[in-house]
This record gives sequence, C-alpha cells and structure tokens, in this order.
Amino acid sequence: MNQTERINLDAPRYDQSKFSGRLRHFFGITDWRLCFKTDKQLDEAKDLLQMYRLGVEPPGTTEEQVWYAKRVYESAFHPDTGEKQNVIGRMSFQVPGGMLLTGAMLTFYRSTPAVVFWQWANQSFNALVNFTNRNAKSALSEMQLGMAYVSATGAALATALGLKSYLAGRASTLLQRYVPFAAVAAANCINIPLMRQNEIIYGIPVSDEDGNELVNSRVAAVKGISQVVFSRILMAAPGMTLLPVVMERLEKQRWLRSNPRLNAPFQVLACGAILTFMTPTACAVFNQTCSISTGTLARLEPEAHGELVKRCREEVPHTVYFNKGL
Repeated sequence: MNQTERINLDAPRYDQSKFSGRLRHFFGITDWRLCFKTDKQLDEAKDLLQMYRLGVEPPGTTEEQVWYAKRVYESAFHPDTGEKQNVIGRMSFQVPGGMLLTGAMLTFYRSTPAVVFWQWANQSFNALVNFTNRNAKSALSEMQLGMAYVSATGAALATALGLKSYLAGRASTLLQRYVPFAAVAAANCINIPLMRQNEIIYGIPVSDEDGNELVNSRVAAVKGISQVVFSRILMAAPGMTLLPVVMERLEKQRWLRSNPRLNAPFQVLACGAILTFMTPTACAVFNQTCSISTGTLARLEPEAHGELVKRCREEVPHTVYFNKGL
C-alpha cells in the first residue's frame, strides 16, 4: 500500500456533512450480517487496524481490506472504551432483534397477556441497546439504570394497556393495530433520556472544529438526546404504521384466513425488510457530530458560555461540536 496515502482511521470513509454519506456509513455498521461475526473474526479486524496505525500491516494489505476491518470493528466495539459489546446490544443486531419484537407486537395485539409480554421484551431489548451504546464518560449507577428500565417498561405497558382498554369496542381493528406503535414511541421518549440522564445533569463535552474539548454543556446534551429519540421513533414508524394497513387487507384474503399461522412469520419478515433500510436511514438523519452555536449557549446556558469565554478569551468559536450518540 502506498505509504504516502494512508487512511485516516479516526474519520468516517464517507462525507458526513451529506445525508448520502451518512447513509452509506450507517449501512455499513448496521449491516445485520456483521452480528454473526465470530470473536476470532472481530479480533482479527481489530488487530489489522492496530497494525495499520503502526504502519506494520501484512504485505499486500489493500485499502478495501482496511476499510472493511474498520466497518467490522465499529459494528462490535464501543467507540469510547474499545471494549467488545454484547451481541444483542450492537447496532448490527437491530434488524434481527427488532424484526422479531416488532413483528410479534403487531401480530399479538389482541391478547392482554401477549401485549404485556412483548412490550416487556421490547423494552428489555431497548434498555440493553441503550446501555451497550451509552456514553462511557457519563456512566449510570445501578439505581439509575434500574429506574430507567422500570420507567420505560411501565410507560410502554401503561400506554399499550390503556389504549387497548379505551379502544376496545370503540374503534376499528385498524386503529387498534396502532397501539403498539404508540407504546413504543412513548417508551422511547422516556427510556433514552433516563438512560442518558447524567448527560443532561452534568452536560457533555463540546469541542472546537479541531476536536479540542472546551466546556461541558447541558443544552448540547438535550439537543443530542432529542435527535436520538426522534431517530429511534422514525426507525420504528414505517413498519409499525404501514404493516397494520397491509395486514388489515390481507387478513380478509381467503389464503391467509385458511393459513393463520402465516400471519406472524409474514409480519416478522416484513419488519426485517423494512428495518434493513430504516435502521441506517434513521441513524443518518442527523450528523453524528452535532453542532450548536455559541450564541445559543450564551442565551440558554450562560454559565457554560462564560466558561467558554474564559477558556478561549478573544478566540471564542462561533460554533462548537459534540457527539450526539446513537
């Protein structure tokens, strides 16, 4: 490999200022096939990247091999700690895990015990994903983790059971099919902020365009978390809003009435197909490196802005940047 044209392993392959670049990036690291990589394959990818940083990669190593190793690494290792993440919590497991849980919630929406079980299972999955992809600089205590989990699960169950009870006998079956989506959206609005509550309380580091950390900002944390909540709801929306309409029509067809056991597999596979595209799309809506103007900090968070002025003196940047998380 040409030693004068080395790959910058600290930067994404594609231009992250454009939606198309972010989409290509997240298509790579959320690829569900990567969650089936063995520990040996993951460690080999990590070792290749380490050797490449030192300039001692095996002779004949191509750029594509390095980029692929980077994609495999980012799909399985925590960006802050470098630790290997549990399989279920990885973003590459969003499609296999999400298709099963979403399909089940949409299929078994009539039975109260089934609603309770699948909403609980979904929130347990979401809690593990949020914990796995947490900001390592804002660790939560076991009590905070437990409170976030119980609150999100409670919100999902209260929304699902409350709407189910209210709509029973009052609304069409089509409207009742949207109850799982309402529960998922409500839970996401609680789960993610609670799992990242320390960021809201203490703020997150904001940096200049060169990556130099300046001050901690709570406003930046709120902005980043809000974008993540929106992205998670957007990720679930197409499958959970389009499939009810499709199933309402299909269940009137003779072939499905004669084979009711095909209902669940069909919805699970349909959710998988939709999530394959919606997972990277939802992640790509906002830039991973989010920005906020210092004027906004001055207006909404004067203390942080004051610290920024003291640190930067006459060279206060117009914009600061931070990692919004996933």
